[in-house]
Amino acid sequence: MLRDAQARDRAAFIELFASPEVGAHLGGPRPRDELERAVPEVPGRRPGVFVVDLGAAMIGMITLDRRDAGRPGHVRPEAGEAELGYMLLPQAWGRGYAAEACAAVLDWYADASPGDPVLLCTRTANARALRLAVKLGFTEVERFEEYGAEQWLGVRRRTTRADAGASGSW
Repeated sequence: MLRDAQARDRAAFIELFASPEVGAHLGGPRPRDELERAVPEVPGRRPGVFVVDLGAAMIGMITLDRRDAGRPGHVRPEAGEAELGYMLLPQAWGRGYAAEACAAVLDWYADASPGDPVLLCTRTANARALRLAVKLGFTEVERFEEYGAEQWLGVRRRTTRADAGASGSW
């Protein structure tokens, strides 16, 4: 299930950002003591942040934010495209939760903003993330260096589910 963040999710947010396994794909984990001081009582409380809930416990998060115009990788000259991001706790990896949650957020966004492209950026070394990007319908736009590693940028261009109809193009 996807839902808004709640105070009970604070420990899971800290675990997510402090996890060495998660951090390996994001430039390294953050120090737990720093997170304990910095993470608010109700973390992730803003539009575009969805908690992935399994059995009444947070197992990860999906984000849909505007890509900063100052960063490399855009498909529009004016930049500011929607960018999909996700992080799951390692115990939730490999079970299809990321695919299901990301697909739900992409479906919602396609209905809310038909025709808008969505970007996804990941390290090229993250083979699992690249497979998921392709499975979700992203196609490579470019590769570039950022955060000390080669990045893969993909775009997904979709219409609403109603427009896709029974063609199977969704």
